[in-house]
Amino acid sequence: MTGSGEPMGRARERLTALLVEASTGALGAADGHVAGVYLRSGTPGLLRLATLVGLPGPLFRPWWRLQVDRPFPVADAYRLGVRVVLPDAAEMVRRYPQFAAGLPFQFGSVYTPVPGAEPSFGVLTVLRPATPDTVDELPDLDRLGRLAETLGAGLSELVAEEGDAAVAWEGEPVCVRPPASRPGAARVGRFTWDPATSAVRADDRLHALLGMAPQDFPGTGAELAAAVTPDDADDVLAALHETAAGKPPYAPLRVRAADGAPLLLELWPPPGTTDPSLVSGIVVDPGPAAAADAAADLLPQGVFCLDRSGVVRYANPAAVRLTGLPRAELLGRPVWDAMPWLSGPPYDDHWRGALLARGPVRFQVRRGDPAEGELLALSVHPGPDLVTCTVVPAALIEPSVHLPRAAEPGTAAGSGRPGGASMAPLYRPIALAIALTDAVTARQVSVVVTQELLPAFGGGRLAIYLLQDRHLYLAWENGFPPGFLAPFDGVGLDAHIPGVEALTTGRPLFFESMQRLADTYPGLALDATVGARAFLPLIASGRPVGTCILGFDVERRFSTEERTVLTALAGLIAHAMEKARRYDSEAALARGLQQALLPRRLSAHPQVETAGRYLPGTQGMDVGGDWYDVVGSGDGLALVIGDVQGHGVQAAATMGQLRSAVRAFALSDRPPDEVLSGTNRLLIDLDPGQFASCCYLRLDPATGRTRIARAGHPPPLLRAPDGRTRVLEIPGGVVLGVDPRARYPVTELELAPDAILALYTDGLVERPGADIDDGIAALGAALAEAGEVPGRGGGRTLTGVADRLTAMARHATDRPDDVALLLATRRPGPVRRG
Repeated sequence: MTGSGEPMGRARERLTALLVEASTGALGAADGHVAGVYLRSGTPGLLRLATLVGLPGPLFRPWWRLQVDRPFPVADAYRLGVRVVLPDAAEMVRRYPQFAAGLPFQFGSVYTPVPGAEPSFGVLTVLRPATPDTVDELPDLDRLGRLAETLGAGLSELVAEEGDAAVAWEGEPVCVRPPASRPGAARVGRFTWDPATSAVRADDRLHALLGMAPQDFPGTGAELAAAVTPDDADDVLAALHETAAGKPPYAPLRVRAADGAPLLLELWPPPGTTDPSLVSGIVVDPGPAAAADAAADLLPQGVFCLDRSGVVRYANPAAVRLTGLPRAELLGRPVWDAMPWLSGPPYDDHWRGALLARGPVRFQVRRGDPAEGELLALSVHPGPDLVTCTVVPAALIEPSVHLPRAAEPGTAAGSGRPGGASMAPLYRPIALAIALTDAVTARQVSVVVTQELLPAFGGGRLAIYLLQDRHLYLAWENGFPPGFLAPFDGVGLDAHIPGVEALTTGRPLFFESMQRLADTYPGLALDATVGARAFLPLIASGRPVGTCILGFDVERRFSTEERTVLTALAGLIAHAMEKARRYDSEAALARGLQQALLPRRLSAHPQVETAGRYLPGTQGMDVGGDWYDVVGSGDGLALVIGDVQGHGVQAAATMGQLRSAVRAFALSDRPPDEVLSGTNRLLIDLDPGQFASCCYLRLDPATGRTRIARAGHPPPLLRAPDGRTRVLEIPGGVVLGVDPRARYPVTELELAPDAILALYTDGLVERPGADIDDGIAALGAALAEAGEVPGRGGGRTLTGVADRLTAMARHATDRPDDVALLLATRRPGPVRRG
């Protein structure tokens, strides 16, 4: 097991043990070949990959962190608390195109939320072979749910003892080799060694493997080493001490027993122990495996094997010769560290495809120098436990095999240090393009760029300036010192600063260090003394839009490939910003039209208090068709709420016509059933191609007598003075605009003083993936807890109740539908209107 290498405290040790146990158990539960757990982090809205079983961690670095509001299956499982099942790639593309763009391979997957927190602790994830059948039909799939529940219970205990911070994951994931898919023919003996006392404890299988009776078994580390391999005892003893110090060997030690038979020795500090210095080990008699290695040693083509974590476990002499590396430099090292020319685009995708889709992959690569290195043909054959690779000179294979463009030196995944590795190969521009298609406002575009582009290139700071009237105005910033960018807000295009000159010349500017930036622009105020900066012009269809500034906290060079990718991405951002600015202006006009159609003032009565709220949807720029109204009707009041199907100007126009019709009927004091019947016939005569739901009631303030009729609308809620709240399950007719002969029955009830009647539209109670009845029940619970209206010792005002009921919807950034709410309460004496 390999991770960040930092020593873990006891809480972290327990957390890791829980996560590893759940992840490895999930492999068998869903017949998977990869599993892991995403946990919430200390950063709000950010999930981090905590454990990964069956895949090399560095190869999947772009998926180490996920924003909870992104359209990814992990995010949906976390937010909604539901299991997400993707049986194959087709379903993944249909439901999550952005996720599919990043991993375009044939595999299925299951995402199970880990319960015990709100909304959950995280997500247990399993990747498995693609299947045309749904994963729900697998007989052991329920085990995933039980594993997630067990993990959630363990995390809850940890939180109770150590606090929430104990289960907030920061940093890199712990990468674990999966358990062997099937038992081998080898004999295995186990032991533990305590470096403090040198005491050894062994099982009976190790006694038998070494041909010793238990009473004859050596009791110290030195005696154990001599018993296992007399000729290499010093190497074994040194390995024991290194493992105790936290530096276990990454590959099994190959040693020889006293009779010359080959043995394998593997050591590690076991997870979950309260004494991390205790060393565990196994001694393996490989049996037939040794013969297989000997046979592969004789093959003329190069053969090397990796485990599922990417570590080289075997290399034959031909592979040593063709790779140009000594065997000692190959074994026990991640293949991308030993052979960096096998990483970077497009090779990373080849490896991902082999590891995820489990099919053979063949490609060509140049060893070492991308221009002059020897051209090799590589075949990758993944198995359940090992990945076997063959390598031969490319001249020996058919010339029709495609040769991908060689990766540029220094473009392997890395940290972005000067002269070091680039983050660009880890980023897929198509993922940003797809994410930008979902962003409709300038703020949403900026958030996407912050979440998708910055982590991909290792950046820590972002600023976006937009052009207006030949001046650049700051539209978004992230990571810069507070107030630092304020002097540059509104700067003119004649200013001699890099952000302006990048836009006016149309050329991106890259500075590998802050000193280079200071030398080029003397006197320019700098936000840091160390780091690098990129200034990208935002130009859409030849029109200047603004400037994007990327800041890096360390000095770094920008490769040719990175400069090309960043310039292309700037074009995508520019087009998205251009679209967002049109949206912002058109949406402002649309909202103005919507507000003009809603009542500015509700009709008043001295014994009735009313409060109404309207919230437009946040998705799309069309106006909606929700409305509410309060109209004087005879000696009482008429309350109405409605929702026209669809959005857009047509929906708003229909809403305006219906509102006028209902007011006309109400002013003539018509009964509720006649109001709805007349409005229904009017809508059918208008024939706008739309229908509407509606709820209408007539209230007598003096007696509290209330007559209600509804047309396909959600039922009202009634909160009694003692706080008990119920749904008024009154009968209703079909929606307006469908059946000219529709009838709308009337239900009568008495509204007691200080009771609250709530009318609402479905936008307040509908949630993706949830039943509307659950949403109505949640609204009823919120109404019950909203407190009392004036006159009961400092209770909330009715307007305060309305604000509380719409608070969650008001702060939601992804509100797909309009929201309307109308509250009414009756008092025995005159009251103020809210």
